[in-house]
Amino acid sequence: MRLHERLGARVATALPHSMRITGTVHEWETWTELALPESGTYVFPSGLAPLSVDRDADLATYWEPNVWMIHPALE
Repeated sequence: MRLHERLGARVATALPHSMRITGTVHEWETWTELALPESGTYVFPSGLAPLSVDRDADLATYWEPNVWMIHPALE
């Protein structure tokens, strides 16, 4: 972000739900190397937002946040 600012960009919109990543509970346990024993939210290393786990549905959902930068038009 600092590099973009130095190039003249400005911060536009923060998007808390920019990219959704879903998988089975087992997949997320493998990816994060964490046990996810019950439904709820979990914080995992390098995650920018919590992981939502639904054991009954065997589904874990992560919404990656993002920030958009707007660059001035080139003339």
